[in-house]
Amino acid sequence: MSRAVVLAASLALVAALGAAPASSPFIDVTVHEGTSMSVAVSPDGRMLAIDMQGSIWTLPSSGGAAKRITDLFNDARQPTWSPDGRTITFFAYRDGGYDIWAVAPDGSNQRKLTWGPYDDREPIWSHDGTRIAFSSDRGDALGSDYNIWILDVRSGELRQVTKNPADDYMPSWSPDDKEIAFASTREDGASVWAVNVATGAERKVSTSRGRVDSPSWGPAGQIVYNAALPRESRLEVDGNPLTGAENAFAFRPSFIPGSSASEFYYVSDGKIRKRSIGGGAAQTIEFSATMQVTRVAGTYVRRKRDFTSTTPKPALGIVRPVISPDGRQIAFAAVGDIYVMPVGGKPVDVTKDAALDTDPAWSPDGSQLVYSSDKESEHLQLWIRDMKTGRSRQVTHLTTQPQGATWSPDGKRIAFFDVNGMWRVANMSVLDVASGAVTKVHDTLAQPGAPTWSPDGKRIALAEVAPFTRRFREGTNQVLTIDVARLSDVARPFEGRDRGADANRGPERPAPPESQDKWYAPIPTLSIDSRGGCGPVWSPDGTKMAAIYEGVLAVWPVAVSGEPLGPPRHITSESAHAPSWAGDSRHILYQSLDKLRIIDIESGETRTVPLDLKYTPDVPATHVVVHAGRLVDMKSAEARTNVDITIEGNKIASVVPHADANHAGGQVIDASTLSVMPGLVEFHSHLQKDYGESQGRAWLAFGITTVRSPGNTPYEYVEDREAGEAGVRPGPRVYGTGYLTEWGRVYYKMGIAVSTVGQLEMELQRAKALQYDLLKSYVRLPDLQQKRMTEFAHSIGIPVATHEIYPAAFVGVDNTEHTGATSRRGYSPKIATLQRSYEDVIQLFGKSGRTFCPMISPAGTRRLLEREPELLNDPRFKLYPQWIQEQLASRQVNAFAAQVDPTAGSGKMVLDAMRAGALIVAGTDTPNAINLHGELMSYVMAGMSTYDALKAATVNPAKALNLDAGTIEAGKLADLIMIDGDPLADVANLHKVKRVIVNGRVYELDQLLRGTAAAKTTSSQAR
Repeated sequence: MSRAVVLAASLALVAALGAAPASSPFIDVTVHEGTSMSVAVSPDGRMLAIDMQGSIWTLPSSGGAAKRITDLFNDARQPTWSPDGRTITFFAYRDGGYDIWAVAPDGSNQRKLTWGPYDDREPIWSHDGTRIAFSSDRGDALGSDYNIWILDVRSGELRQVTKNPADDYMPSWSPDDKEIAFASTREDGASVWAVNVATGAERKVSTSRGRVDSPSWGPAGQIVYNAALPRESRLEVDGNPLTGAENAFAFRPSFIPGSSASEFYYVSDGKIRKRSIGGGAAQTIEFSATMQVTRVAGTYVRRKRDFTSTTPKPALGIVRPVISPDGRQIAFAAVGDIYVMPVGGKPVDVTKDAALDTDPAWSPDGSQLVYSSDKESEHLQLWIRDMKTGRSRQVTHLTTQPQGATWSPDGKRIAFFDVNGMWRVANMSVLDVASGAVTKVHDTLAQPGAPTWSPDGKRIALAEVAPFTRRFREGTNQVLTIDVARLSDVARPFEGRDRGADANRGPERPAPPESQDKWYAPIPTLSIDSRGGCGPVWSPDGTKMAAIYEGVLAVWPVAVSGEPLGPPRHITSESAHAPSWAGDSRHILYQSLDKLRIIDIESGETRTVPLDLKYTPDVPATHVVVHAGRLVDMKSAEARTNVDITIEGNKIASVVPHADANHAGGQVIDASTLSVMPGLVEFHSHLQKDYGESQGRAWLAFGITTVRSPGNTPYEYVEDREAGEAGVRPGPRVYGTGYLTEWGRVYYKMGIAVSTVGQLEMELQRAKALQYDLLKSYVRLPDLQQKRMTEFAHSIGIPVATHEIYPAAFVGVDNTEHTGATSRRGYSPKIATLQRSYEDVIQLFGKSGRTFCPMISPAGTRRLLEREPELLNDPRFKLYPQWIQEQLASRQVNAFAAQVDPTAGSGKMVLDAMRAGALIVAGTDTPNAINLHGELMSYVMAGMSTYDALKAATVNPAKALNLDAGTIEAGKLADLIMIDGDPLADVANLHKVKRVIVNGRVYELDQLLRGTAAAKTTSSQAR
């Protein structure tokens, strides 16, 4: 239903758009090369169809100017001609899923040929013109595989022709239409297979040394396919190469019908080319195509955050609010601590520490509260607070990070997810409260939601992603239940007080076999919105579950096993998050934007729970003078020497030549043997609770004073921002957003599967209420909805980030993240095979002047570690969880770096984009701060000047964030780092940080390593 609504709206928008008027703010961009582009020749050999940057274009087969025949918002890919030449068929993502579409060569009669919640891709016509073969993930929504399907264009009938559990895709008809060749993940993807259309019999028809893609069955019976080998992407026939040094794109070659020489068209090196199977040189078909972009800078008024005000602010980052069993109290995390509040009363801070305290949960009788904290440990552990005595005790001592704790109905056990990898991948474990034993009940899951217990205590349920196939990682969030009945024989913990890390995990036994898992899809193909705060939660009486669907609260009846006994029904019409049942199984507490609400699910009556909690921004009232031996102010590429920098509060007051008279009064910092430069900005790293309070210190210890986090669970991000502003936890200033905005399907726990245009509007209103710094349009968000997001974001003064390049550059999306990264297409429109980009991408970046965050750190980090092996023993790495330390020690974090040459491929792309006019900003998409230094090293290895590389982590991101930082001059925020060595002479010196000033606060490296820098002050306490 929602996809139909989107389609109708989008067609109306296209009619309204038409051609840009003469006074258009758009800039024409004419290009002669295409990245990740395919080509198809018409049956008469006179015309070509190409799919440049999401639109279908046609041009004469001899070359010339291309004409776009579909609009900008189809994400149309891989055209193919009908045998009569009257129709061009392609797959497109116009309304939130890939379907097979058709259009006349003149652009008229655009229409859909397939529908539904599944993705249909890579169409190809049969030679008799009666059928279209395509690949599709139609099947079990809880997990299936790609198969080859046939659409009968006369009747509309669909028929599945392959049924192997592997993924089969990219079909091509045999000359007699009796068989279909296809690529497959069978045998490591190194073979071409064929299926008999009538009988279903399958055979292997060709094998390559590399991964095989896009077979094309020629008129003489030979099959040409793409073979991906190390440092080579070529066309082959029967394992023999057809192309040499060209970078042949991994799309179907298009044979010229009736060609005696078996000639075909294909794309390589961004060019359309023609060659023959019989050999000889390729002919390049020159073409041009004109697109339009918007230069975003100056088109809207940017919001600017005020870091000088000490006016108290309302706390908006309310994390995991839970109602007590008697319905009289609410516990939650905010501004660094755990609070308990009588319903209708004032919140009381019950932890009051400098740690990261989060994820509270009530015991069934309401006498105890469990939560996660790193107050007396290097990383998060579980604590239990006795609500009568006020005493708390640590109950886990793990090397992993337990979170999302939930009590069993009898109050004897606590289930939690136990983070052991990046992006919250986690085991599921259970703590026996009396003995302290921890037992793993499920091996690592893909970022699971918080557990909830069955009424008999025999199973736990949680939200987990169910990918449609293995070919693409996205799926829907569904209900997974896990058997925990066997835990009646839990192992005893080790004895003694000094048990050490992991001492209370019982003797290791395998988790129950996954065959005991039970999956349920309360609404098949519809996702629970997110695994980060959207349920499910089991009612205390065990008869119902609640979760967030389509942005609102829904409830459905369940059996004791968790099996749905009926469909979910919406019980609110307003935005909802974090549902929590009262003990009567009738009332549910939930968050709605910046409010707490309680609903009676029988009467439908709702009421707002008042919450009066404010914090005061921490702005120092200090006078500090830094005597810099070398000043790299980033205003020029030349360093200055012997300079005094005076800081008043959190602002730089003056930068003048050194004189003893400047040092009168206040604190004087002797950096006369060091280089002083602006603090670094990490432009792309996702905040995660898993790393605890120490992650902020780790960033500072590596010189990072600002972090931009373009994807988080919403209220956790706001809590991070507010705890930092209040000075509760030392760390960089934070810019960020809420969920990664997906559509229908989702992968990350920090993503949300938006399903309707109405739900998208709810998410936009949440962004406004919680005061996000940006919005993130993610992989599955349709282009038209990205356009709506951009309009809204700009109306409230904040930018939009995306993985996309076009039509993002047309609608005014501000930032593009990654050189490549995840794409709904299975390949990136920004970077082609061999990690190479061509003129279309470079000019779209340059002419739009967009902000570009490449994220190519692995090669540079590897170079740093090779140059300085002792860096592996740097004590700063001890601030990270053990699993990150182990990755670094084994260099797993850079395992693929040896295959990446930053002087070509993605590194060349970055330099080309910068020279064309893009604003390059440095980010890593990793939690490990050393990788930002590796990112800058990669830029230098690719040929960027050291000064320009440093600008990418200082001047440029400050400009992109509208932040008064990035240079050292009067009036700028006092974010400075002091390092041993000259960063202009060698960017590798940049990681040698000795002292940091952030927001005017001075931190010695030793303080950051010991954690003694964390201290709350009366002025910054939430109240």
